[in-house]
Amino acid sequence: MMMFKGKRNFLSFFIISAILFLLAPMAFAGEADIELPDLTAVVFNIFGSPVGGITILNFGLVVCIIGMGFGLMQYTQTKNLPAHQAMLDVSATIWETCKTYVIQQGKFLAGLWVLIAACILYYFMGLQGKSFGDVFIILAASVLGILGSYGVAWFGIRINTVANSRAAFASLSGKPLNIVDICLRSGMSVGLVLVSIELFFMLAILAYIPPELIGPVFIGFAIGESLGASALRICGGIFTKIADIGSDLMKIIFHLPEDDPKNPGVIADCTGDNAGDSVGPTADGFETYGVTGVALVTFLALAMAGNPEMGGKLIIWIFAMRIMMVITSLISYFVNNAVSKSLFGAKKEFNFEHPLTNLVWITSIVSIAITFFASHALLADIPSVGGIDLWLALSIIISCGTIAGALIPELTKVFTSTSSRHCAEVIDASRQGGASLNILSGLVAGNFSAFWEGLAILALMLIAYLVSQSASIITLLPEAFQFAAPVFAFGLVAFGFLGMGPVTIAVDSFGPVSDNAQSIYELSMIEKRPDASQTVKNAYGTEPDFALAKHFLESCDGAGNTFKATAKPVLIGTAVVGATTMVFGIIILLENLFGGAIAKLSLVQPEIILGLLMGGAIIYWFTGASTQAVVTGAYRAVVFIKDNINLDKEQADIKDSKEIVKICTIYAQKGMINIFIVIFFMALALSFFNPYFFIGYLIGIAFFGLYQAIFMANAGGCWDNAKKIVEVDLAEKNTPLHEASVVGDTVGDPFKDTSSVSLNPVIKFTTLFGLLATEIAVTMTSQSLKMGLASLFFLIALVFVYRSFYGMRIAEKG
Repeated sequence: MMMFKGKRNFLSFFIISAILFLLAPMAFAGEADIELPDLTAVVFNIFGSPVGGITILNFGLVVCIIGMGFGLMQYTQTKNLPAHQAMLDVSATIWETCKTYVIQQGKFLAGLWVLIAACILYYFMGLQGKSFGDVFIILAASVLGILGSYGVAWFGIRINTVANSRAAFASLSGKPLNIVDICLRSGMSVGLVLVSIELFFMLAILAYIPPELIGPVFIGFAIGESLGASALRICGGIFTKIADIGSDLMKIIFHLPEDDPKNPGVIADCTGDNAGDSVGPTADGFETYGVTGVALVTFLALAMAGNPEMGGKLIIWIFAMRIMMVITSLISYFVNNAVSKSLFGAKKEFNFEHPLTNLVWITSIVSIAITFFASHALLADIPSVGGIDLWLALSIIISCGTIAGALIPELTKVFTSTSSRHCAEVIDASRQGGASLNILSGLVAGNFSAFWEGLAILALMLIAYLVSQSASIITLLPEAFQFAAPVFAFGLVAFGFLGMGPVTIAVDSFGPVSDNAQSIYELSMIEKRPDASQTVKNAYGTEPDFALAKHFLESCDGAGNTFKATAKPVLIGTAVVGATTMVFGIIILLENLFGGAIAKLSLVQPEIILGLLMGGAIIYWFTGASTQAVVTGAYRAVVFIKDNINLDKEQADIKDSKEIVKICTIYAQKGMINIFIVIFFMALALSFFNPYFFIGYLIGIAFFGLYQAIFMANAGGCWDNAKKIVEVDLAEKNTPLHEASVVGDTVGDPFKDTSSVSLNPVIKFTTLFGLLATEIAVTMTSQSLKMGLASLFFLIALVFVYRSFYGMRIAEKG
């Protein structure tokens, strides 16, 4: 059996190796040869004074260093906050298990990078004859891409495992705002470090890499971060829900309370909170900001090759907006901090969602104001060609995305908040209808949320489209590419989605800290510690109220659940809207090679319709494959816990907890490898089969994926907070209603934290590699060879589609 497993692992590794070597010539064939305008020649007239484009980029580098410094300073401040030693010990145990998981993932990514490095060396030195110095720069970019995703994930998991014990202890201070401050400070630290590092890398590439290398360096960087994000997001999403379901089901099987120290699954659940809700989202966020920027730069380089002066100005303008994003987020954080202290500082009871909601809206308003101001300062001197001035048109379009970053979370709360009528409906349905009606009512919430959020995205994209038809934008583009003005606008909308970058990441990272804090409170058994009262007195000068502290933590966890849900549609929205910009590269390639590409994209063409259907099929396979990995892993975890739990002991053995972490890691990696190979080979197969079919496929996975992700994320969030209402507001733990809500929550776990969130990097990953695969396919002269390769790639993909269920099935012992 072990030999068989070894052979399967070798087969998987061999196929991944083959993928990367097949991609070598295509990964750097065309996008790598894009020539950017000379940015040293770009000059802006800002309030009557000439300012060079490179000066703006250098200013951005300084802002990034300040952002990174502020994020690290917040880490130090958080670490210096008081906490009881018992809580620190639990936090240290969680960190050690998290570290083991992240190191294991790092080894996998290192193996992938070695293969990528071999491809780069082979293509650039072996085939193109570039110097070692040039190839070294490209290699470094790919390292930075993977290390960027991996590094911010490591930092996020580290600060979260520092903040969780401090937040747990702060609950005993009698001031609930202290808990919110710690969770938000931790999240803001992650957000600032993530965005500042990603932006620093991209600004440095633009400003200091030789122009002839910027194309391959950007693509190398994007490939690296996309690989890192996909692996960490998918694997983390599977890991966290195996642990969560395994732990939660003990509430029904043994009627254990939340986070009972007897339950060996609780430590694994805390590790999973960080693996899935910290490592995955931070790596995903890093990739999202990078790939969106690369897509826009690529668009401008292709579409405005004939007007390099304006192309250079717009590239600098885009990154100037990103630089301001760091500044506006910092300003908004401090403003919100002051507002929160004024409104909630002295209160024992308030809605924990309100400080987070205020932060999102304050940042949105400040970001939009700065967008208009900075765009006017940079672009107002460009002569008007009638209608809306260019600076105003661009500001309106990008602000559509920024508004979406605040509006979509508000719509998400309608379906997932603890004060939501949909959550109340789930509870009402469960009271008499049990788990069956609980699940059905949650599905209703998810479906309605997809309608309303889809409508909101559509409306904002419609506004962007209408503005893109103004003369100021149409005349920017050469006549042959004027059809692509809406594509440019949609790319800017995706860019605007990220306009509140650090804050979007901050409110998402709030959740794992608040969730862990509740667990640490229980695992530390603080109420039984003889020195607990004195420790609290020394730190806060007050007697602890243990019952009130637990109530604070549970309420804060509910707010964390809500805002974890709000970030998911924003990130998936960027993938879908941004994908339209990346698909433009394929269209331009086909137009340049064959002509008439636009006519062949019509819906009356069978290739497009069939491609759309294929895209939908792959989304539903992916949902099933990722969920199956969770089901099988959770089954193993439940069996292990049932066989090894000791209800007579106060606390589970740490070795049992580590064994569950091992189970989660094994099945997460098995599931991820199957998915990884299918996504790769399906992109290769379909692009080799027919490029127009493949364009339909890309649009299909984007749009099917958008609605599938929103539906699943919000249905899961609704079930999660319905359970929280039963536990906290209704205080009906260990009742039939509670058991029904736990079942609904465990159904929703892979919905919201595995399948839905992983669709974001999958869509971007497929589009990025699809661009490259199509390029090599259409330039192949042998049609029979191309069809043979397409058939081979498709067969390999189908083998791993088969394996993703039949190779992952539950099999009883014996």
